Amino acid sequence: MQSSYRATRRPLSLLAGALSLFSVPGATLPLGAQTTPPPANARYLARAKRILRQTPLIDGHNDLPWRIREDSIARGNVDAYDLRKRTPGHTDLDRLRKGMVGAQFWSVYIPGDWRDSGYARVQLEQIDIARHMIAKYPDQLALALSAEDIRRDFKQGKIGSLLGLEGGHAIENSLGALRAYYDLGARYMTLTHNVTLDWADAALDSAKHNGLTPFGDSVVREMNRLGMLVDLAHVSSATMSDALNVSQAPVIFSHSAARALVDVPRNVPDSILRRVTANGGIVMVPFVTGFVSPAVLLYDQSTRPVMKDLRAKYGSDTAAITREINQWRAAHPEPRATLSQVADQIEYVRKVAGVDHVGIGGDFDGITEVVQGLEDVSTYPALFADLARRGWSDNDLRKLAGENFLRVFARAEAVAKRLQKK
Repeated sequence: MQSSYRATRRPLSLLAGALSLFSVPGATLPLGAQTTPPPANARYLARAKRILRQTPLIDGHNDLPWRIREDSIARGNVDAYDLRKRTPGHTDLDRLRKGMVGAQFWSVYIPGDWRDSGYARVQLEQIDIARHMIAKYPDQLALALSAEDIRRDFKQGKIGSLLGLEGGHAIENSLGALRAYYDLGARYMTLTHNVTLDWADAALDSAKHNGLTPFGDSVVREMNRLGMLVDLAHVSSATMSDALNVSQAPVIFSHSAARALVDVPRNVPDSILRRVTANGGIVMVPFVTGFVSPAVLLYDQSTRPVMKDLRAKYGSDTAAITREINQWRAAHPEPRATLSQVADQIEYVRKVAGVDHVGIGGDFDGITEVVQGLEDVSTYPALFADLARRGWSDNDLRKLAGENFLRVFARAEAVAKRLQKK
């Protein structure tokens, strides 16, 4: 269930109006008048917004296409899920603009356990939803297929829209399918989602291969040849290591945090963070509460034995289980993950991997509980303001926002051109 919390902030329009005199050429103050500088928080926010006007903020992961598919009213109908209005989820056009998003990877996720007619049918449907969504708002969104496209779209005032496959199960063990998805616009593929494949181990499933199989190596090599980014967000540590051994292009983690701060398999261990530096890749920190907050992780872990006991007690009586778990949660309120904890994660990745290897991968519309202060896509400037308060330079904030990712993407494109000549 989504949180109803919304942060309240003093409107900047009031501050802008109060200070408008000082921006008018030739304006003078009465003799002896003293100016009062804006509050520190307002200065940091103004600085963050200035940077995001100059540099595209590129988010590595948003699950809006699946949110549209699963919506109780729209049910996959892009026209019914109108982004020009306030949506029930985390994302719409107005909030994207308030969040100063410059480019967005739209995840074309499909479940790893969907086997009714093979994965390809569902994957093609999700690509169709995403492509239809982008085409529906040509004044706001533009399909982006390259690093240069992102820069061009940003200059034109549009949000560069890229597609990311979330899970290699979609290729059904076929390099031909991988190439077809690239031709349809996919510019990264997460090697696994939460299910171990015939050729790669997932972080949240049992390990069967100790990383990548020889075919898994071939998948990575073909992605390098195509110019498709290798995303390691959901894979096991062994798969991370094997992919880094094989890949000639920089890799990405489209939505993963640091395991040293929150010890979950979906986060990245220090040993891999250091290898990302050598590889030239990027770790894009998410806003997933259980990945960024140790307290939320402990709470999640404490609910598991409770759920196990309730299932043993009530069996298939889901109403009774829901009633009792809600009573338990009421007596044991869940802690809130905070914007500051997300900033801590970003700073930790910067400390271990370096400032050139960190980015943002919010995972909006793919999460149910939200971070306090980062409730939807309108809130990115607040995160950059907090980092500015912590002493980040303008140049480093630009790297975090998008310059790091643009470098990674451009390098992957250059590697592809070299490999295609062979």
